[in-house]
Amino acid sequence: MSDVYARLTSELSATIGGLHKDIPDVMKGFSSMAGAALEDGALSKKTKELIALSIGVAGHCKGCIGFHVKALVALGITREELVEALGMTIYMGGGPSLMYAAEAMQAFEEFSES
Repeated sequence: MSDVYARLTSELSATIGGLHKDIPDVMKGFSSMAGAALEDGALSKKTKELIALSIGVAGHCKGCIGFHVKALVALGITREELVEALGMTIYMGGGPSLMYAAEAMQAFEEFSES
């Protein structure tokens, strides 16, 4: 099993922990915003995580891909749900999104194995 995304999210979490110490008010605000945005409402938490993943893929953010795929696996996403969302991301973002959609699939395979 590859551990690229497990390692990446772990390393980023450690660095983000340092930012919590260095800029606590900013990080508290970000965490509060994230919590509020992810609450179930008209859209489920899974749907919201799919949107976040799509933005991360389109924005070419490997850290975003890792964290949101990890959250989606914990929420019980199926491969079929993931690939349909990635299909929309590729449609809207073209070739660069295709490359990062492949990254998201690698992260899904990795986190699904653990």
